[in-house]
Amino acid sequence: MSLNPATLNIKDLELKTGASAGELLKKLRSFREKHGGMDRIADTQLYISGMFVLRRTDLLEAANITHVVSVLRGRLDQSQVEKYASAGRHLHIEVNDDDDENLIEYFQTSNAFIDKAIQEGGGVLVHCAMGISRSATICAAYLIYKRQIPAEIALEILKQSRPIICPNFAFRKQLDIYSENLEQAIKNLDDVPAYQRYLYRKEVELSRLAHKAPTINHYAEDESREAADMQLKCRKCRRTLALSSSFVDHYAASPPVASSSRDRILTAVGLNKSNCQHHFLDPVVWMKPELEKGEMEGKLECPKCSSKVGSYAWHGMKCSCGIWVTPAISLAKSKVDESRPRSTL
Repeated sequence: MSLNPATLNIKDLELKTGASAGELLKKLRSFREKHGGMDRIADTQLYISGMFVLRRTDLLEAANITHVVSVLRGRLDQSQVEKYASAGRHLHIEVNDDDDENLIEYFQTSNAFIDKAIQEGGGVLVHCAMGISRSATICAAYLIYKRQIPAEIALEILKQSRPIICPNFAFRKQLDIYSENLEQAIKNLDDVPAYQRYLYRKEVELSRLAHKAPTINHYAEDESREAADMQLKCRKCRRTLALSSSFVDHYAASPPVASSSRDRILTAVGLNKSNCQHHFLDPVVWMKPELEKGEMEGKLECPKCSSKVGSYAWHGMKCSCGIWVTPAISLAKSKVDESRPRSTL
């Protein structure tokens, strides 16, 4: 049985384990000493810990901790951060350590808060409940931002200082999105296609588990001022239906192993992609009237000539190549033409 020191009830544990209160308290004390320490990250003035360090004012003062970032929901003792909060030096990011949480949307706020504190000569403690997942994600995001490094390297730097760090699968994915699109994410995260695709797939999966159609908050454009690598045009009327930026690839190899079924956003199990008769896409703006009907599946018609050009199924569909894609929005290759823009001199 795992122990959660934040919600530990000694009497309940005595009944469940048969151990005495003294033995359990000894184990709890050992657990806190092992995982409750504060670790400095590389040569920075950034520190990471669990929530228990907030009680150790001696450690905080010795490390010159002037600012605190709390990354947890509902279990924070305000008296422990009052000193920092009253001076405007406390940032509270209320998220759970859960696959459903969107932590990437706080990266710019936390990065600015941490960077300003360090630039002013202070020290910053980032903590969550145990100093393993949420706080590690915020610290990694800062390293990515400050050092312009990939997520993998940022996490390796963290592990050298605190080996127990382990962001959950969703947070790890969000760090990848952030690091791979850093310049654009710093300007405006909502303009990052990979981020919008992540939100879309998460919404689809949650809705699918509830047996209902998702609410789509972002639609890809079907026209662009910048030249696209490829466009899909209706074979009958030549109306542009999609740009290459909205293409969703599917793979013959098995996808990476995920930590839960919720993480398996795009399922791909097949053999021969060369036999594909479909283009799979993110939602495109002209599809909005159909996709907002709330149906689990349906047909897609060209918005200009009303020819049937494709279909969608939130529970997924099998491509002609043998691969099952979830969610699935597809245009039939027999109904569209691929068009590549001519190069201009």
